[in-house]
Amino acid sequence: MKPRVLITSNDVPSAGIDLLRTKCDVTIIQTTNPSQEDVLQVLPGHDAIFVTNHLNINSDFLNNAGTSLKVVSTMSAGYDHLDVPEIKRRGIKVGHTPMVLSDAVAEIAVLLTLNAARRTYEGRLKLEQGQVMKNLQWLLGQELRGSTVGIVGLGNIGQAIVKRLQGFSVARFVYTGHSRKKAGDELGAHFVSLDDLLEQSDFVIVSAPLNNETRGLFDDNTFNKMKKNAVFVNIARGQIVKTNALIKALRNNTIFAAGLDVTDPEPLPPDHELLKIPNAVVIPHLGSATVKTRNDMSFTAAQNILNGLEGKPLIYEL
Repeated sequence: MKPRVLITSNDVPSAGIDLLRTKCDVTIIQTTNPSQEDVLQVLPGHDAIFVTNHLNINSDFLNNAGTSLKVVSTMSAGYDHLDVPEIKRRGIKVGHTPMVLSDAVAEIAVLLTLNAARRTYEGRLKLEQGQVMKNLQWLLGQELRGSTVGIVGLGNIGQAIVKRLQGFSVARFVYTGHSRKKAGDELGAHFVSLDDLLEQSDFVIVSAPLNNETRGLFDDNTFNKMKKNAVFVNIARGQIVKTNALIKALRNNTIFAAGLDVTDPEPLPPDHELLKIPNAVVIPHLGSATVKTRNDMSFTAAQNILNGLEGKPLIYEL
């Protein structure tokens, strides 16, 4: 009998599905955003699960899954929805899809950085309101030339962001994290403490994973340490930022502007205050949303499963 694989959504790019079907019996849940209960109803008896949304895969989930489950593979770089220690404790292999989405997410970081710095959303609002002015001091923004850019979390995505911003004549890159990195040295970036990064940076870009250390990291205290002209960009996870603190910092001009691909809550309700602030550029988590990247993610998540079922190391194993 072929191994049985459950895919938790019906909008997975075909690259991964076609690969799995070469060696497995594939079950696809026929909805784009199934609930935890929807998945658990059909999961027992499957050898692997291809996770496409942020299902909370914890001890209770695994208890309900049954003993046949051998591989969990999530079509994402982040894995804060997976209880990785518990999954591994049960002898189940677990993988994700980093690297393949780094370039696309880095492009979004650059997009948000430029849009927030140059006040494009605010400018569009002025156009719609018929309030365009001709004077030379109108709607002046910030620029990357000669600036200090701080990266919070110099992982694969953080490194990809630095590489793209190097062409903008940035004067200095700094980063913070657990330790100094060889990749940082190679990029000419300087390892500093978080406080130093906040005090020095004209642009603060968050590309760190969500964990107990980073959850709620950006609060009133953090924003108060930043420059008045600072542009804050988050392409990581919304819960790294305390939303009310960010709203306050933008409303009070504690910082200059923000560019957000991720929010807390996510998605924001249409009447949310953050969407009413002219110096906040907010988009609905489009980081990896390109045709090529989603195909690559699907294929990699599927290859993780095949490798795990065949007793081989996963492409990207946690």
